[in-house]
Parts: sequence; structure tokens; C-alpha cells
Amino acid sequence: MSASHRREAQATFRFLAAFVQQTPAPSDMAFNAAPARRAWVNLASVLGTITVNALANIVPFNGQNTGQVSDRFKVYFVPSGYVFAIWGVIYVGWLAFCAFQLMPAHRAKSRFAAMGYWFALSGVFNSLWLVCWHYNRFTLSLVVMLLLLATLIVSYRRLDVGRRRVSLVERWCVDVPFGLYLGWISVATIANVSDVLWINGWSAWGVAPQLWTAVMLGAATVLGAAVVRRRHDVAFPLVLAWAFVGIANRQSGPHALPEPSLVVNAAWTAAIVSLMLATAAFSWRIGQKRA
Repeated sequence: MSASHRREAQATFRFLAAFVQQTPAPSDMAFNAAPARRAWVNLASVLGTITVNALANIVPFNGQNTGQVSDRFKVYFVPSGYVFAIWGVIYVGWLAFCAFQLMPAHRAKSRFAAMGYWFALSGVFNSLWLVCWHYNRFTLSLVVMLLLLATLIVSYRRLDVGRRRVSLVERWCVDVPFGLYLGWISVATIANVSDVLWINGWSAWGVAPQLWTAVMLGAATVLGAAVVRRRHDVAFPLVLAWAFVGIANRQSGPHALPEPSLVVNAAWTAAIVSLMLATAAFSWRIGQKRA
């Protein structure tokens, strides 16, 4: 082989070696495709859930809207109707999250890979809960609600909300929406438990329902304190405060149940404490930025 041929062969070998090193293996290419697939599945879940929520009240399912079903329960742990407008904020948060994680620069973030399809699964349970609720399958609705809460807890923990430094945009598009949603579903779970116990005639061991409601308000506030202590999440206690003020207002108005003063006082107290927790979390975050 001549020297010129040898140089050409060496150059060709170097080119092929460089090409092989820069080309991902089939398994790597499959892994790189997964973030895009996961992002689109999340978007499909969100759009499907919003559609089911809209249809449940427009059609409505079983001839009754969600509020009409709720009004049948004579329980104290129910906020005024305006409080449910928070779903609009939650929907906006979902869409902001989907837009953020669909961007090529963000799809492969480790926190999204860790979350996997848990958030998408929560959309399935959200929609299924509406079907159970509208068709008066209340005990089953509680089972579904607990599954929904579980998927959100897993999503929240795997996203490591509140524990990692992220940009302001990512905080508003990821951390805040998940804090809002988990906070609201935590409140909704307690309300769902109250409804199921009431409709099944639970006597609460003779304890007055007003006192049980005060206990549940206290438990929810303690939960908010735990989240703030561990995650410094501002959104979570703010949602609790919003719901507690709604409970106080409902039991102070024309829809109040008998002797509601204990519930009203407990709800206002829980709301104030939750606002203090949100303020503490916000102050901690401001301090972290300055550090």
C-alpha cells in the first residue's frame, strides 16, 4: 500500500471512529425520545381532564352539576361556592407546567424524568372521581380521591418541590402549580371523607359534628405546617387559607348549619395560622435569594 493510500485509510478510519463516538446507541436514542413522549402524555392528560370537568357541569353528568351534589351533604367542612373558582387557577397552572416541560430545553430535566407518568395518572383519577361523584357512588369516590391524592404526593415528592434551586420561571410553572393542586386536593380529601361518613350515618362516637370539624381544621393546619417546615412551599398553605376562609363564610351565611360558631372560629383561626405559615415560607425564600 502506498503512503498516499495509507494516509487516506487512516483519515477514513478517524472519521468513522469520530462518527461512532458521536452517534448515540439505540438505547440512548430511546431514552432521549422518552422525555418528549412523557411531555405530550402530560398535555393530553391535562386537556382530557379539563374537558371532563367542563362536560360534567355543562351536560351535566347524571343531570346534576358538581355543586348540586355537594349541596346534598349537611356537613360543616364545605366552603362557599366561590372558593371553587380556584379550579380556574389550577387549570392555568397545569397549562403553564405543560408548556414549560414541552420546551426542548426542559424536557430532559431530571425532576421530570423522576416524576414519570404519575402526574398524567392523576388526571385519570380526577376524571374518574367526577363520574363517581355525579353518579352518587360516594364511597367509591373516596377511594378514587385517595388514589388521586397519592399520585399527587408522589409527583410532588419526585419533583422535589421546594427543595431545589430553580429559576423564577420554573418555580411559577412547576413548583407553584403543584403546591396549589396538592393543597387543594388535600382539602378536598378531608371534605370527601366528611361527606362519605355523613351519608353512611356515622355517629362520630357521639362527638358533636362541630367539634369534629374543628379537629379536621386543626389537622389540615398541622399538615400545612409540616409542608412549610419541610418544603418552604408558599402555595400550599395559601390554598388552605383560601379554603378555610370559605368554610368560615359559608357557616356565617344563609347556608350555615345549626350552631356553627365553633366551626367559624376554628376556620378563621386555621386561616390566620395558614397565612402566617405562607408568610414564613415566603420570608425564608427571600432570605435564600439574598444569601
